[in-house]
Amino acid sequence: MAYLLDANVFMQAKNLHYGLDFCPAFWDWLIASNAAERVFSIEKVGDEIDAGSDELTARAAQRGTGFFLKPDSAILPALGSVSTWATSQRYEPAAVSTFLQLADYYLVAHALAHGYTVVTHEIASPSTRRIKIPNACIGLGIKCVTPFEMLRRERARFVLGQQP
Repeated sequence: MAYLLDANVFMQAKNLHYGLDFCPAFWDWLIASNAAERVFSIEKVGDEIDAGSDELTARAAQRGTGFFLKPDSAILPALGSVSTWATSQRYEPAAVSTFLQLADYYLVAHALAHGYTVVTHEIASPSTRRIKIPNACIGLGIKCVTPFEMLRRERARFVLGQQP
């Protein structure tokens, strides 16, 4: 199974659970999993991270296009499918307009086009004011999990080694 990570996975990891200063194993696991072609994100998520201008931005810049996938020709029909889904639901027009301008739209389309599982901290919501990634995934038949579910399914292990 291959995964596509939402921007909030990186940002919350850095700010909360897996700070770059105290849990390098998480970040090393992401790099190793990307090298094994199991974990990716998309260029637009990379752009969101780049806008932060912090330590995470510098680390993401080192990953390049092998981690942050560029759109390809398969994305075009998927973008249409995601757009059609979003506009056919009962979301407020502003919610649809906003969604179609965000990286979330492209993340869902990329997952749809290539069969990826989406990884996000977002939770599905019945609100019509904002389209959440899990709602779009459910509506389009795309698997969506939390980062913790991904780590468990992939049997990630962050074990302390010997101290120098």
